[in-house]
Amino acid sequence: MERAFQRTQVLTNHLLQSSSPLPSQTLSSNACLSYSPPELSENCAFDIKEMRKLIDGHNLEERDWLFGLMKQSELFNPKVKGGKVFVSPDYNQSMEQQREMTLKRIKYLQERGVFKGWLTEKGEEIEMRKFAGFEVFSIYDHSLFTKLGVHFPMWGGAIQFCGAKHHHDKWLRDTENYSIKGCFAMTELGHGSNIRSLETVTTYDSSTGEFVINTPCESAQKFWIGGAAKHATHTVVFSQLHINGINQGVHAFIVQIRDVDGNICPNIRIADCGHKIGLNGVDNGRIWFDNVRVPRENLLNSVADVSPDGKYLSSIKNPDQRFAAFMAPMTVGRVNIAIGAVYQSKVALAITIRYALTRRAFSLKPNEPEVLLLDYPSHQRRLFPLVAKTYAMSFAANYLKVLYAKRTPQSNKAIHIVSSSFKATFTWNNMQILQECREACGGQGLRTENRVGHLKGEYDVQSTFEGDNFLLMQLVSKALFAEYMAAQKRNKVFKGLGLEHMNKPCPVIPSQLTSTTLRCSQFQMDALCLRERDLLNRFVADVLKCKAKGENTDQAFNSCYELAKDLGRAFSERAIFQTFVEAESTLPAGSLK
Repeated sequence: MERAFQRTQVLTNHLLQSSSPLPSQTLSSNACLSYSPPELSENCAFDIKEMRKLIDGHNLEERDWLFGLMKQSELFNPKVKGGKVFVSPDYNQSMEQQREMTLKRIKYLQERGVFKGWLTEKGEEIEMRKFAGFEVFSIYDHSLFTKLGVHFPMWGGAIQFCGAKHHHDKWLRDTENYSIKGCFAMTELGHGSNIRSLETVTTYDSSTGEFVINTPCESAQKFWIGGAAKHATHTVVFSQLHINGINQGVHAFIVQIRDVDGNICPNIRIADCGHKIGLNGVDNGRIWFDNVRVPRENLLNSVADVSPDGKYLSSIKNPDQRFAAFMAPMTVGRVNIAIGAVYQSKVALAITIRYALTRRAFSLKPNEPEVLLLDYPSHQRRLFPLVAKTYAMSFAANYLKVLYAKRTPQSNKAIHIVSSSFKATFTWNNMQILQECREACGGQGLRTENRVGHLKGEYDVQSTFEGDNFLLMQLVSKALFAEYMAAQKRNKVFKGLGLEHMNKPCPVIPSQLTSTTLRCSQFQMDALCLRERDLLNRFVADVLKCKAKGENTDQAFNSCYELAKDLGRAFSERAIFQTFVEAESTLPAGSLK
């Protein structure tokens, strides 16, 4: 009542234009409006540099060198605030301006040797260096990250992994130097996730030794092709290959789409996909082919080839196995998207928690200072679990990078399954985190300059990039189903994918759950394993029940789609937690642990 009376008095004096308000009624600056960086007043209970080494994991000097290059150039909009240099794109620019700025930034980085060896060197060290680079780019701008992702891992990776030595010799160095600008023409208007049903058709003309590529209908136009609208000079076209009237399935061909002056090549039509809710620094385009001829050597032939006289040649006779072998190396795009999502979660949480350590709202007693947002239990509850989840995802992302960098033909299946599950989980979590952070920043979360709200539009696409997340979870569940059936059929133990827990007795959850029990990592692992085991058993049982009723395998999987999604999540979350526990277990006792 006292506070209500005080407010009424202030309002009365204002309305009556009283010239002598009481001292207690004068307006004065409030602590909620003052700002100082939180690190000036907040103490950290652990060594920040050591924690960074732990969660970044590798190539720290390389990352800092890249950050330094960005801070030195006006292309990256460096601004000095509070004694620090901040870099961020200007999202107020038009779509055309953002596209040109992305291209200029890439050229700036290329001229300073950032991409040296990215395609012409091999081995684990260069793979980890590329991952570090992409993580830095994702922190700065999703358009820069994506345009480089299309050019290097997608276009360059397709040539590197699906081509032969003569392709490497002809194309990789010019790609690395960015004198060739590549794009990746897989998605069509009518087909995105279902790659095997693409409608673009390629035939072979043995009289000229050329492949002839056609867009036979409107749904076959290549769509959402990053780089195609303005800048790309070449593309890898994914197309059905018809030889002597027989469809041999999807294959990849190198096609030039623009000449050295930027003019579109004959028999090719390109249109702009236009403005998007995010990623406007990437020039997505549509492509049609009208009897476009390319030399026989432009077929990427690591899996299959066509002889000069028109015979189809492949050591892999089974079309399903041939398609799997052809697509196996392309998982790097999925890996990059997964790790990029984790770093965006870090960006959003860093901004939001710094804001919560400076913004105050409401005092608990009259005449007391207002309370920091982060001192409210409700604010802690909405943000701290997301911080913990992001730490866990960081270690899982590091595990995925090493798994990919050390890949062998035998590990390709595991990489495919783990990258699919992590990509779906990380990107879903990222969107949840971005939304929570936007709300936790109040109205400030709406300002483009503050990034958090804008990032929602920038990263929403990752839920469908490189495979729709729901379909990826179904893919993971199908793979787990196959592992289960193989183990049952051969009467062997589970091996790989972290499923070894299926060989042990079923964990028992105590009837009395104490705080100590709940905080025990072994109990937490048991709970996650029990959930995965239960869902896998139920999923297998339901699929087999559907098949017993006469449904084919695909129909049975579709009938069990809800269980498939839940099982995919359970597999992913158990695997993430496992990497988190393993990372923690390697640390000596101390504040970092």
